Amino acid sequence: MSSTTPAAAAAHFRASLAFHTDVSDVAAELASGDPAFVVLDSRSTESWDQGHIPGAVHLPTALIPEEAGRLLDRSVPVVTYCWGPGCNGATRAALALAELGYQVREMLGGFEYWVREGFEFETWEGRERRPADPLTAPVDAVDCGC
Repeated sequence: MSSTTPAAAAAHFRASLAFHTDVSDVAAELASGDPAFVVLDSRSTESWDQGHIPGAVHLPTALIPEEAGRLLDRSVPVVTYCWGPGCNGATRAALALAELGYQVREMLGGFEYWVREGFEFETWEGRERRPADPLTAPVDAVDCGC
């Protein structure tokens, strides 16, 4: 394993925080009633139908170049998500949006961690919420303390 300097590590992690957010932070901002961003689900229609974040805009990655200008305001930052940590769809969507001039961040954990942390989601049948998974969210605390 190669070593790096503390300054290089600090620059890397500072940049990571500038371009990523997590499900808890997104949920808290949405719960405020006045989020400073729009949430974008970059998955397929079939995936969207299985469940999505309430209020999210649905725009599959492949359609971003032709549809983003119609669905998104360039002055409003965008937070992208896809399935979860094993999927790079949110990264590809964020790249496509950044190349079109949008301010964008990627939501770490994706829809999987949104559901696993116990946040409400929508399907075509209505809204649902599952109990928080104790491996992803604190059981007896308000937040994880990170």
